[in-house]
Amino acid sequence: MTGGARGQTVEQVDTGETEQGGADRGDTRSGTWRTRILGIWRTRIRRGGGLGTWRTRIRRVVRIGFRPGPWKRGLVLATLALLLGLLMLLRAEIPNRIGGLGSLVETFLPWFGLFIPVLLAGALWRRSASAVLALLLPVMAWLNLFGGLLIDKSHRGGDLTMASHNVSADNPDPAGTARDLAASGVDVLALEELTEQARGTYEEGLARAYPYHTVQGTVGLWSKLPLSDTRPVDVAMGSTRALRTTVATSQGPLAVYAAHLGSVRVFPANGFWTATRDAGAQALGKAIAAERNERVVLLGDLNGTMDDRAFADLASQMDSAHSTAGDGFGFSWPASFPLARIDQILVRGVEPKSSWVLPATDSDHLPVVAGISW
Repeated sequence: MTGGARGQTVEQVDTGETEQGGADRGDTRSGTWRTRILGIWRTRIRRGGGLGTWRTRIRRVVRIGFRPGPWKRGLVLATLALLLGLLMLLRAEIPNRIGGLGSLVETFLPWFGLFIPVLLAGALWRRSASAVLALLLPVMAWLNLFGGLLIDKSHRGGDLTMASHNVSADNPDPAGTARDLAASGVDVLALEELTEQARGTYEEGLARAYPYHTVQGTVGLWSKLPLSDTRPVDVAMGSTRALRTTVATSQGPLAVYAAHLGSVRVFPANGFWTATRDAGAQALGKAIAAERNERVVLLGDLNGTMDDRAFADLASQMDSAHSTAGDGFGFSWPASFPLARIDQILVRGVEPKSSWVLPATDSDHLPVVAGISW
């Protein structure tokens, strides 16, 4: 091989090596960039960036969304509170044809307020903002219905005091009951559930305090003022359980009705049975509507509260003395633990000044009293 050939060969080898070295350096630079990118990606993942960040964020959102916050806790309590409020507001829509359910709810409606503090305690225990907010509905509904009874609306004075008392046919001490009623000092006294055996005892025990009286069937009226135009009133019972008379007052004649409407019963099969009571309420309402005297007072055991729809006709014609001028709920039955005011004093054309309940006698009812003025 000549020197020129050897030089060409060496040049080619050097050129090849140079080209190979360039290729190796290119491969090295490419690997370096890949290494850097992967390193940056791993660093971001470790620091909370990249794909890991999105996964973490999604998990965090899901956890927050399903976490029971104050507005999502106690949803059952919130539902119960809303149902309680709707029950009070829409009580008139509860049908009576289903076991007299509507009248039963209306009779004990004030007691539904006891569920409010129970639900409130549950809401506070569960730290449920939604339940507390929902409780505003039953609270406002109850206050609208009965808030006025929490205020003493009675006033001093009164031209006439009138009382009503179901003395109970099973009263073991009618003489003691007569003494207690005479000591009350009321001017006009209506008694219901008089029996033939006890009638004489009441007449004798009340004679000194009340010179005027009348008895019609099982109801009677005793008065310190003269009575006239007395007659029985039909209340669809088949027997005399109501009367009408005129009391001569210094302000003119006052028509007074005394009534004892039919009893109500709760039967497992039929529910709240009020048929005779409801028929008597309708008949009594018609009698009051036909009364010509502008001044009228109704005393008696009506076996129902004035919230009961059965007394809508009477309530449209007369005012409850206790609702107008009473203090508290004035529950009158049962005497041992009063749950409802079923003994009423209703007025028309006169102004109630006060209303209260007398201490218990040996009856299962409490006597109710009202003072009226002209």
